[in-house]
Amino acid sequence: MKAYLEVLRIPTARHLVLAAFPARFAYGMIGLGLYWKIYHVTHSFSISGLAIGINAVAGSLTTGIRSNALERWGLKWPLRVLVPAYALSILLVNAMTNQGALVIAAGILGIAAPPINLSVRPMWKFAVPQEQMRTALALDTATMNFAQIIGPVVVTPIALSSHSGWALGTCAFFVLFGGIGLSLLSITKEWRAEERPERRTRIFRVPGIRVLVVEGIFIGLGAGAFNIAVPALATIKHVEGFTAWIFASQSLAMILGSLIAGVFAKHITPLRAFTRNYYFWALAGVPLALTNPNWSMLIVAFVIGLFVGAQQVYYLEIIEAVRPFGTSASALGWMWTIEGSAAALGSALGGFLSQNFSPRICLGFNTLTVIGGLATVLIGQRFLLKADRLHTASENEGN
Repeated sequence: MKAYLEVLRIPTARHLVLAAFPARFAYGMIGLGLYWKIYHVTHSFSISGLAIGINAVAGSLTTGIRSNALERWGLKWPLRVLVPAYALSILLVNAMTNQGALVIAAGILGIAAPPINLSVRPMWKFAVPQEQMRTALALDTATMNFAQIIGPVVVTPIALSSHSGWALGTCAFFVLFGGIGLSLLSITKEWRAEERPERRTRIFRVPGIRVLVVEGIFIGLGAGAFNIAVPALATIKHVEGFTAWIFASQSLAMILGSLIAGVFAKHITPLRAFTRNYYFWALAGVPLALTNPNWSMLIVAFVIGLFVGAQQVYYLEIIEAVRPFGTSASALGWMWTIEGSAAALGSALGGFLSQNFSPRICLGFNTLTVIGGLATVLIGQRFLLKADRLHTASENEGN
C-alpha cells in the first residue's frame, strides 16, 4: 500500500488517475447500455447480441489506427475532437428507434471510440520516476479493471428502470466529463510522441513484437471462448444467475492481482515475472474444464484472475521494452487490435462449440490457449531479452 500512496502523492499521477476514471467508467457502461437500448427497441436478444458484437469488433479492429493518430497529432486534439463527437453520437443512438439503424450505429460507435486508455498509458512514463513505473502501471490497470466492473453494475438497473433513456445519457455524460478533463491536463498538452528516426523499424518487423502477436492471438482466442462457455454451461445447468458471480469474482481477482504485481517493482525483471506468472496461470487453469458453474468454477476463476491481473502489468512493461522507438502508443494499440480481434473469433468459436458439442470443450480450449501462449513466450524468449533487466532512471532519461 505504501508504494501506491507514494505514486498518488505525485500530483501528475494523481490527476491522471482521477481524470481518466470517469471516461473509463463510461466505457464499462457502454456495452450493456447499448445492449439494453437495442433490446427495448427490438425485443430480440439475438439482435442485441449481434449489435454488441459488431461494436466490440469495430472497436478492436480500429484501435491500432487510433493509436497511430495519437502519435501523429498528439493527445490533446484527438481527445478534444473525438470525445464530444462520441458523446453526441451516444445521445443520437439513444434517440433512435429503427432496428437496422441501431445495429449500424453500434458499429460506428466502436470505430469512433475515443482513445482514452491509449492516451493514458504513454503518459505514465512522464508522470512518475522510472523506478515507480511498474507500481504506476499496476495502479492504472487496477483502476481500469475496477471501472469495467462497476460500469455494468450501475448501467443495468438504470436501463431496466422506468427511465431507461438515462442509461446511455449517463454514459455520454461521463465520457464527456472524463475525456475533456483528461485533455485539459498539463501533461496531456505537453506530451509529444517520440520522434521517429529516418530509418525507423516498423512494429511488426521487430521479432519481439511478433512473439507477442502470436502470444496475444492465443490469449484472445481463449478469452473469447471462456466468455461464451461460462454462461452457456450455466444455462445448461439452469443456474444462469451464477454467471455474474463468476465473472465478478474473476474481475475482482484481476484488480487484486495487478496491485500485487506492482509491489515487486524492485525485485524481478518484467520478462522473468511474466514467464513465472505464466506457469502459475497455466496450472491454475488445468481444473477449469472439470468445474461446474457453482463455487468450484468461482474459486478457479478467482485464482486465474489473480494471475491474469498480474500478467497485464508485466505485459505492458515487456511491450515498452521491445517496441521500436517512436511507437509509444501504436505498439500497444496494435497489440490490442490483434488480441481483441482474436477474442471476437474465439467468441464465435465458443458459440459453435457450446451449441454443437459442449461448453466444457471451450473451457478446456481456454486452458490450452494459455499453455500455447506460455510455449510461445518460452520459444521466443531470446527475442524478449530487452525486458530481462530493470531499467534505471538515468537510462530512461537517455531514451
